[in-house]
Amino acid sequence: MIQVLGVLLGIDMQGFERPEGSNEMPEGYTAAPPPSSPPQSPPRASASSSKPAPPPPKEEPKMEVDEEAEPEKKEALELKAKGAEAYKKKDFAAAKEAFEKAWETWPKDISFLTNAAAAEFEAGDYDAAIATCTKAVDEGRELRADFKLIAKAFGRIGSAYLKKGDLGQAISYFQKSLTEHRTPDILKKLNETEKLKKEQDKKAYVNPELADKAREEGNAYFKTGDYAGAVRAYTEAINRAPDDPRGYNNRANAYTKLVALPEALKDAEQAIAVDPKFIKARIRKSLVLFSMREYTKAMEAAQEATDFDEDKKHTAEIESLMQKCAAALYAERSQETEEQTLARAMKDPEVAQIMSDPIMQSLLQQAQQDPASLADHMKNPMVAQKIRKLIAAGIIKTR
Repeated sequence: MIQVLGVLLGIDMQGFERPEGSNEMPEGYTAAPPPSSPPQSPPRASASSSKPAPPPPKEEPKMEVDEEAEPEKKEALELKAKGAEAYKKKDFAAAKEAFEKAWETWPKDISFLTNAAAAEFEAGDYDAAIATCTKAVDEGRELRADFKLIAKAFGRIGSAYLKKGDLGQAISYFQKSLTEHRTPDILKKLNETEKLKKEQDKKAYVNPELADKAREEGNAYFKTGDYAGAVRAYTEAINRAPDDPRGYNNRANAYTKLVALPEALKDAEQAIAVDPKFIKARIRKSLVLFSMREYTKAMEAAQEATDFDEDKKHTAEIESLMQKCAAALYAERSQETEEQTLARAMKDPEVAQIMSDPIMQSLLQQAQQDPASLADHMKNPMVAQKIRKLIAAGIIKTR
């Protein structure tokens, strides 16, 4: 049937026939490549487990262990423990021996050396402690030891120098310790040592003879009008003799000429603190306050000078100063009413306290009746001080 159709259509159908199993293909026919099979998807994880399977553990590289050194390390640690026990019992010689043997047995831990230095330090052998800690630092650098151990060694060297009284070296090694590792303990020691060093240097600089020479130079500068040069010379005199009030008083005078009044007042007060009986400093304080237009305080300072002028050598100078202050106060308050004067004076807490004192109220009422009675009350030093305060404030008028 197929052949009949082929004849009718003019097609040789035999050309399309091949025996079963034959690979022979018709002419002009190119075989298509066989379809590639789709890639198989990996098997899905079972519903019972949502986590992926962990990767197989990596095989860690085996570390080379110095089996011969392990017994030595163990022995060294045992010696360290033995040394620690001896240290607690304050048997510092035995502790030192144990720590040194620990280092000889296993010289890879500088804590053995720093512990030996601690025993030497407690035994009072500061030079040995310094030498041992220095060795610890050198060995630690070679071994690349923990910086905290290096800092500890430096700190112990600093403490040893502090005990020896060498404050400069102590400060240097405390600073080195803090460079390696900052600890509150070493920082505190550094601050305290620096303070001690400053005081030590100050005391070492004291020389009364050179102070007198510097003060004379200051006087020479002052007379020529070189007040800045006078300040420098008087400062040198103060540094050479800090317990001599004359240097402060002279510098206060020079500062006044330079119109550096706060500095002048500070120096006058320091001179009084050094020697409360130095009348010139009290007069100087009053003069500085007057220059600052603090007339009330200037008057009070002059009155205090009167109390300390036991020999009455400065009476005329002080009275002149008080009159000067009184005149300034009078000019300043001449336009005030009594109410304004009281209101101004009561702003001073000390005046307010005096005015609220029942005893002082009684004395003031008596003085209104008999002004001469104030002279009797002035014989009491405490009362006299309060009355002078009220006079300076303008509440009690003397003219």
